[in-house]
Amino acid sequence: MPPAVPILVLTFGVMCISFSSIFIRFADAHALVKSAYRLGFSSLIVVPYALIFHRREYLTMSRRDFCLCAASGFFLALHFATWIASLDYTTIASSVMLVNTTPIWIAFWGVIVGAARTGATRMSRRMWWSVLLSFLGACIVGYGDISFSRAALKGDALAVAGAWSVAAYILCGRAVRKKLGLVPYIALCYGVGAVVLWIVVLAGGYEITGFTNVTWWAFIGSAVVSQILGHSSYNWALGYFSAGFVGIMLLGELLGSAVLAYFLFSEAPTRLVIVGGVILLYAIVIAAKEESAGNP
Repeated sequence: MPPAVPILVLTFGVMCISFSSIFIRFADAHALVKSAYRLGFSSLIVVPYALIFHRREYLTMSRRDFCLCAASGFFLALHFATWIASLDYTTIASSVMLVNTTPIWIAFWGVIVGAARTGATRMSRRMWWSVLLSFLGACIVGYGDISFSRAALKGDALAVAGAWSVAAYILCGRAVRKKLGLVPYIALCYGVGAVVLWIVVLAGGYEITGFTNVTWWAFIGSAVVSQILGHSSYNWALGYFSAGFVGIMLLGELLGSAVLAYFLFSEAPTRLVIVGGVILLYAIVIAAKEESAGNP
């Protein structure tokens, strides 16, 4: 396959993911309902396909692998619940910026897990710099968001929680992906995540009908464009590029989302948010490179 094809697919995926926060803003519903419909519609697309064409892989799965996939689905549900909720309180730029600190937390939690298993607690100097810089950048973004709204700090905290949960989602699924194909893996994760979210939504008595056409289209766009096309594209690209390179390319979501938010919602980040964002970007690039090189 020509090298340009994976690059084009990855670029297309980043463009699709950039619309994620935009669809979420257009949907007039509770954050948990938005999350449930996103994973619910995604599951309706991929789960039947996986059951028809990849049933054999499910039948040969070990109990451990199934539990890891289920854990991945749970953390994916938690990621959407927290990150989507963050957009009710803070700007799109700040939310997307903070939730994309995932490579830092993957490397950091990888060290903790490694310490629990082997007793090794050493982390490279560059990774320590990445963690410290990300903390500094997040503090600056949070301080800058006070000028937008004091409630924005709650949104920033939810976005960071979204980054933590998606890091756990990736760590749980990493070992399984070596044995299970992409389609059966994401089908199981999306399915479990959808079930978890819909149980919470129904138990909580949230409104799930009576939405405007704009909201319904936003639900569908979030599931098809951002989840199926976007996430599938970069997951497919992992077969051709390192995780670090893909992680760095995904930073294009920050620019895409910020530009769309400016033109669609007139959201312009403050100077402090921009300064904090630049520091966060640098920290994320360091973490992605170190994670890809296997030097946490």
